[in-house]
Amino acid sequence: MSSENNNREVAISISGVKKKYKLGQIGGGTLTADLQSWWARVRGKEDPNTIVGTDQRLVGQTFMALNGIDLTVYKGEALGIIGGNGAGKSTMLKLLCRVTAPTEGEIDIYGRITSMLEVGTGFNGEMTGRENVYLNGAILGMTKAEIDAKMEDIIEFSEVREFIDTPVKRYSSGMFVKLAFSVAAHLDSEIMIMDEVLAVGDMAFQKKCLDKMREVAKTEGRTILYVSHNMNTIRRLCDRCVVLEKGKIIFGGDVEEAIELYMRRKVVHNEWSEGVVECDYQNSTARSAYGRGGARIQYLKLLGKGEALYATGEPICFILDVKVNRDFEDLRLRIEVLHGDDVPIGAVPSISLGQVKAGEAYRYQVGFDPIGLTNGKYQVYLVLFEMDQLGMIFDQDLILPAFRMNISETKDIDWNTKAWGHIRFPDGTLEKL
Repeated sequence: MSSENNNREVAISISGVKKKYKLGQIGGGTLTADLQSWWARVRGKEDPNTIVGTDQRLVGQTFMALNGIDLTVYKGEALGIIGGNGAGKSTMLKLLCRVTAPTEGEIDIYGRITSMLEVGTGFNGEMTGRENVYLNGAILGMTKAEIDAKMEDIIEFSEVREFIDTPVKRYSSGMFVKLAFSVAAHLDSEIMIMDEVLAVGDMAFQKKCLDKMREVAKTEGRTILYVSHNMNTIRRLCDRCVVLEKGKIIFGGDVEEAIELYMRRKVVHNEWSEGVVECDYQNSTARSAYGRGGARIQYLKLLGKGEALYATGEPICFILDVKVNRDFEDLRLRIEVLHGDDVPIGAVPSISLGQVKAGEAYRYQVGFDPIGLTNGKYQVYLVLFEMDQLGMIFDQDLILPAFRMNISETKDIDWNTKAWGHIRFPDGTLEKL
């Protein structure tokens, strides 16, 4: 642990935490069904309540949702938690909120927690929005006077003023989220825990929520734990990020490094890996099933590179072999560039390969200049397509991705990718008047 962290105040300490679940159906829904199932197991017979076409219930089998988690979160820190489905993200948040208890290990929490683990958490559907605000405040140990002092801010932020005295069971999911987040953000708690519930809200409200979370972390010293599959929101909000996989933390540290690791492990394996400059695609797992097959990319080789590493503004050239299965008056190529986290950056929409004949193979030298593309890791998709007279596009072959590349930043300025994005525009003009 660094000396800087030694001087920081701990908000959450997780040590050796494991969570084990027993798989299978807990009950049949009625006492009669449970007795039938028990009696069948005693006699070694088939369970009469098992769904037709399935095996016996998974009685006795266990699943480790978390398998040895050690993590320290500091006061005022915005921590991102990412990982694939089933990695253990939501389980960890439920343990922190004391919805469930760990099987092993210890969790120490220094402060009061407000959380949004799913839409409607902590709300009583029969009570009005205003009554639920009082309920949540009371759970946190606040007095009625303290809640009254914050009520107007909560209502204003939530954008549900005209429905605040309506039972929340009549709210839409978006209204639920708006009020629930507003309550979590404004009531007196030291720790905010957010699962990916903000995806329910509209885009403007999502931005408003992210700005509010950054504000409470930086100005009020509150601790934020945020789970999301949206890497852009992780970038905008978080100071640090951990990656979960199969119930374990496989990385904790810099946000960009965490995102890069997560995306690299998420991508389905194909023949092209980082740094490779030549690939045969005749039997490629990177080929999309959505191509019509009229023409197929067979082979690609980057030119003039020992590895797929380019300087900002450097043209990218490659050899491309194409096998044609039917006649085309004008076969075309589209080049799409995405950041390493699958965010589209730009495209060369159409390069004409000209007229081609069925059964023939063609070799092309292709070049493009991703002008302004700044430092980072990128993916390049290649798509063969044709366009009819009405402008309709019909994809024939898609290699997703065809290759990956690194762009190294120019040294005249320390480019801030998180704040400025991935495109550097040409220098502006200036005329003194």
